[in-house]
Amino acid sequence: MSRRQVLALLPAAGLLAMASPARAAVKIDHARLLTNTVAIFAGTPDVNARPEVAGKLAAILRAARQRLAALDNAGEGELFAGLRLGTDDANLRLAFQYLYEIALATRTPGSALAGDVAVQRRVIDGLLWLHERYYGDQSKGYYGNWHNWEIGIPTHVSRTLVLLAERLREDRPDLAATYIASMDAYLRNGRNGDVDLDSRFHTGANLADITANRILQGALTGDDPRIGKAISDQATVFTTIDPYHLQHGVTDGYYRDGSFIQHHSVAYTGSYGRILLTRVVQTIKMLEGATSSGESGLADVVYRWIADGFAPLIFEGWMMEIVKGRAVSRTTTGYADVGVIVEAIADLADHARSADALALKKYAKFIPAADTAAFVSPVSIARYAAIRADAAIPAADLNPAARSVAFNAMDRTVHRRPGYAFALARSSDRISKYEYMNGENLMPWFQGDGAYYLYLAGEDQREVFGVDYYTTVSPYRLAGVTAPVEDRRTVPELYGRFWYENPGHPLNFTSSSESQNTYVYFPRGENAFSGGATLGAYGAAGLIQSDDVAYTAKQAGSLPGDFVAYRNARATKSWFMLDDEIVVLVAGVSGESGRDAVTTVDSRIAAPTDEVALTGELWEGGAWRSGDTMPPRWLRYANGTRRTAIGYAFLTRQAVAAGLEVVTRSRRVVRTANPDTSVTKNVFTASVTHPASGDLAALAYALVPNATETGLRGYADGPLTVLANNRHVQAIKHEALGIVAANVFDAGPRHAERLVIDGPASVLVQSRDQTVIALSDPTMKRDRVSVVLRGAPLSLASADEGVTVRRVPGGTLIQAETRQAYGRTFTATLRRTSS
Repeated sequence: MSRRQVLALLPAAGLLAMASPARAAVKIDHARLLTNTVAIFAGTPDVNARPEVAGKLAAILRAARQRLAALDNAGEGELFAGLRLGTDDANLRLAFQYLYEIALATRTPGSALAGDVAVQRRVIDGLLWLHERYYGDQSKGYYGNWHNWEIGIPTHVSRTLVLLAERLREDRPDLAATYIASMDAYLRNGRNGDVDLDSRFHTGANLADITANRILQGALTGDDPRIGKAISDQATVFTTIDPYHLQHGVTDGYYRDGSFIQHHSVAYTGSYGRILLTRVVQTIKMLEGATSSGESGLADVVYRWIADGFAPLIFEGWMMEIVKGRAVSRTTTGYADVGVIVEAIADLADHARSADALALKKYAKFIPAADTAAFVSPVSIARYAAIRADAAIPAADLNPAARSVAFNAMDRTVHRRPGYAFALARSSDRISKYEYMNGENLMPWFQGDGAYYLYLAGEDQREVFGVDYYTTVSPYRLAGVTAPVEDRRTVPELYGRFWYENPGHPLNFTSSSESQNTYVYFPRGENAFSGGATLGAYGAAGLIQSDDVAYTAKQAGSLPGDFVAYRNARATKSWFMLDDEIVVLVAGVSGESGRDAVTTVDSRIAAPTDEVALTGELWEGGAWRSGDTMPPRWLRYANGTRRTAIGYAFLTRQAVAAGLEVVTRSRRVVRTANPDTSVTKNVFTASVTHPASGDLAALAYALVPNATETGLRGYADGPLTVLANNRHVQAIKHEALGIVAANVFDAGPRHAERLVIDGPASVLVQSRDQTVIALSDPTMKRDRVSVVLRGAPLSLASADEGVTVRRVPGGTLIQAETRQAYGRTFTATLRRTSS
């Protein structure tokens, strides 16, 4: 959608021109907006009387009493015991958060503190005390993380002022304006105390947070221009990002293929994406009935975010690791992440069109019951409970049972079948290899180098993935990764702080500088080839593994001498995603600089008490046993306690090191702020070593979810054939499915079975009664991609716009106009011709 179309849909569309004197008469019902906001966070008498909400009310009251006790026991330089103020911005943010939590309990119907004027006055006194000593003097403030000053603190302050608006009118009518002036002064990445849409800080979820706060601030002071400007600014996050026509230079947001990016180059649906979803749905709820215009069409836009962006990434109520950035190192789980999304889904269903609303309700019922402790609003809990209890609403997934999704705009791939889901993380010169920041995700180096996650149905994913996976699995042995054999050090180990500091360098390395982002926090790769195509529910993806920009810049002499950059291994990789297996091809592996490299076929964790078994068979026949140096034809990892299994069918002969190891580590090894809690897991790893002096032998294998030993033996007779596996072309054939799939990594023509592919390209062909071909440009740099299908000529039955088909000597030419398609798949259906 264009920005103009988005603005036309806004429920408060009349406000958008309020800066114009000619339209100054347009008004908003400030009282209704404030009432709506209080209901979002505190609930209503009717809602809070429902038994489903009792747990939330108890949690609100429990938090408030804990904060009041901390308020009573505060020492010198503290408002709350244990939060020393003056130099720690995170502690200051927490102090404001604690005041909010107390204020919330005083406005929550049914709470023992509801309407407690004395407690409300203690909160007001706390706000005054903090402003006097630690917040009001902007010349002493703004140390540490910019996010705390521009978003974290204003969020808690704005909501607290709304909750106490009536008390403030009687006791301190000047306090809201005083705080708003200070919050404006701290908006230093903006312009003149307001949002700046050209600022790299005011994008995506961050922009939604800031503008939601400013809407509340405007309602408190009757400042309609502030509200109108904030709504107009927030409207920009609804625009689908067109990478070829960026608005304000912003790459953060949702893309046509469902991708979501934050921090300019990080795949982030599962963290910042869900924050953005929450904020915009809250804005829709805040503005309900507070404007003179009709129902918002923005709900339609948000529905597409959920159906195309979130649903593929949620497996049995778990948010996949591949889109969580540095949040993968946090102790919050993928189930809690989805709980927040389910709350937004339940709320959005009240604003969407009837068909979309029903689909959302079905999906909310389909996802395993969410832990409503993660919900923000008591009203949402009641609404969700009503959906779950409604027998007239059948449970239904927003995903088809079989689905393959190429999120090429964020270098991610998801492949789903009944019984499993496969998630793949790639990187490129467009998308970061990983995200490290603020002592989070301390060992992220290979998370974007083809790391994959195979989720099995019926598992408690907390036991096999999440923070404990990264804690106990070596960062060099993440499933799917090809890494050099070396030891790396974390940023705090390298520099003694959470970032690299060198403000005197021409690139100005400070904590939030662009150079810090580019070279430390979330460096991009140097490769263009990262992407793939989908043909119906089947998929192909490829990657040329590269160094990151920091290493390249260091070699060129562009970075300071004490800056540490690591060289990566080299590899060319493909993943072909079918029904019963995911085929992985690896070629051209080199550890570089005389190092060995290791490709990890899989790493999985289990509880030490789980009954885990490894079995296998050698190519020469006979049983494989752990420690064998002879190549296995297949291996099988089975967790008898969970009744799950994964098979590994090897299509090339090589020694595989596979075994189990009990590992105990503290969760603090991946995130400095994690509790120092020891985790013990039984870690399974299967890997292949590529010696530095080797011949770069190719590796091919199939991951077989829910495999049986009988089924794995069957791969000796097909149906898979490796057609090519080198640095130029990787291709496979699946006889039973009639599929040929290929990635061509350099300029063609390259041959695979009956295909002559003008590379670089990703291609799938399925031949049955008709022939269907899908092709894409994974480099996103080509004007067109073409394939010749050799054999009897075929005629066009149907095709996507931009695809042409014509006969050529010896076959049929299919050509797709891929210019500015950003990796999108083009499909054509062909039929036999009689002449």
